[in-house]
Amino acid sequence: MDFALPVELTQKLEEIDAFIEREIVPLQAQDDNERFFDHRREWARTDFEAGGTPRREWEELLREMRRRADAAGWLRYALPKEVGGQDGTNFDMAVIREHLAHKGLGLHNDLQNESSVVGNFPFAHMLLAFATEEQKDEYLEPMLTGRARIGFGLTEPDHGSDATWMETNAVRDGDDWIINGAKRWNSGMHSATHDVVFARTSGEAGDGRGITAFFVPTDTPGFSVDFHWWTLNMPTDHAEVTITDVRVPNSAIFGEEGMGLAVAQTFVHENRIRQAASGVGAGQFCIDRAVAYARERVTFGAPLATRQAIQWPLVELQTEAEMLRGLVRKTAWELDRVPHMEISDKVSMCNYRANRFVCEAADRAMQVHGGLGYSRHTPFEHIYRHHRRYRITEGAEEIQMRKVAGYLFGFAGPNKVR
Repeated sequence: MDFALPVELTQKLEEIDAFIEREIVPLQAQDDNERFFDHRREWARTDFEAGGTPRREWEELLREMRRRADAAGWLRYALPKEVGGQDGTNFDMAVIREHLAHKGLGLHNDLQNESSVVGNFPFAHMLLAFATEEQKDEYLEPMLTGRARIGFGLTEPDHGSDATWMETNAVRDGDDWIINGAKRWNSGMHSATHDVVFARTSGEAGDGRGITAFFVPTDTPGFSVDFHWWTLNMPTDHAEVTITDVRVPNSAIFGEEGMGLAVAQTFVHENRIRQAASGVGAGQFCIDRAVAYARERVTFGAPLATRQAIQWPLVELQTEAEMLRGLVRKTAWELDRVPHMEISDKVSMCNYRANRFVCEAADRAMQVHGGLGYSRHTPFEHIYRHHRRYRITEGAEEIQMRKVAGYLFGFAGPNKVR
């Protein structure tokens, strides 16, 4: 076995770094754009009078970053060549996302809304896998260039991880469907042109089949964005939505009728492994900063780094970082080679452990830095607030552990007990 990164990939990392220094760092430095990343970041980004949603200036800066990254050929790196990408592998993306997160806060790889010079684009993968040619023409390129934004309406007020019990329903009416229900944490709704709404069209509550995904224009009569939930990590783009007698044509179905959960789960493994890689990178950043501070900070006549009370917690975290890095990269490598359901448990292992690790690393960095670490003049509270949500969203860590248990005890996966 050779654990060294491929030469081609290390060259890519160097090229990405050079692009960031050439194009993105100067953009962040101009026009007081630093206000979006220093101690003013939450206030500069958030339009509190408009329901806590992102300020226009903040999103315009992100659009310019993405425009430059797209022009340089980096934004679509992980997408197929036919849509302007470079066919980046899961392994490539795991290494790249860890690398970018390890660089710390900055316009190159923002945490709050996951905007990066190397885009993730789970929705693009969903479109490529399930959309009709007409839907691809209508949504794919506009979404990649920012001319369109598509929300994701799966979670409901009374149903989160138990999506098969959702109460939103759609009933056929001739060539149309009539949708009624409600969604919570509906992402992107402050600027979305369309929402993918999941609704039960057949079967019984608890059935995996019978749920259908629909493209719904957000200006459709009966579609109401009621308010945005204020979260630990602000600004917010997660809304409460009610859907009352919303009529859409049969052509609005995304994927197969009754197979909406397959659409929802398509990007899960790629997204979870990349999320885990980002957690490793951000956690390593916190460790590195804490170590550097402990070496220079003198208390009671000696550097903090000489004290075991400082050393040992950071040793534990560094050990976990090394173990997680190996597991994440191995799992990403396997995702490029075997059917993803064969290693779904390994993806869940990576995800829940990395999400927990980065929160612990950020918390420990705050502790090492003392009062300064608790302030917004250091980046640790921002890192913590961002990554803390991943212990709940996209499958809470309990759901991830349930997946691992299912494979371990034979209740799920390739060797499922009948």
